[in-house]
Amino acid sequence: MMDDLRELYQEVILDHGKHPRNFRHPDDANREAKGENPMCGDRFMVYLTLKDGVVDDVAFQGRGCAISTASASMMTELVHGKTAAEAEKLFHAFHELCTQDEPDIPEGVDDETMEKLMVMSGVRQFPVRVKCATLAWHAMNAALHGEAAASSDQY
Repeated sequence: MMDDLRELYQEVILDHGKHPRNFRHPDDANREAKGENPMCGDRFMVYLTLKDGVVDDVAFQGRGCAISTASASMMTELVHGKTAAEAEKLFHAFHELCTQDEPDIPEGVDDETMEKLMVMSGVRQFPVRVKCATLAWHAMNAALHGEAAASSDQY
């Protein structure tokens, strides 16, 4: 990873890990899903409030390492205000960035969002950490589809 991107990666992990955004349980959430990584103990519950097909609110609670917490925090900021279809595209884009050397990014994901997601792409070099980074995203995707939990074999 380039030095500038590595430094930004570390800064973002530290910032979101120490000061997670949207770390709460919204009263009006109408979708929720659990994500759990039994290998390391990371556990998150992701809450969505979908109104007319738009993510009106998104939040999470739980505990995990700095990478999983930072990724969950970033996810809440990026998904908020998106349509369910756009949120699902972001999930796929993020998963591709974290798992593929040549990611196949879905059409319709804007450049600014991709730049924000790119910061986390460094986990690809550490396969054990990919599960940490993608855990909350899998839970968010499960919640979008009305599932109670993300399957641990997905991440």
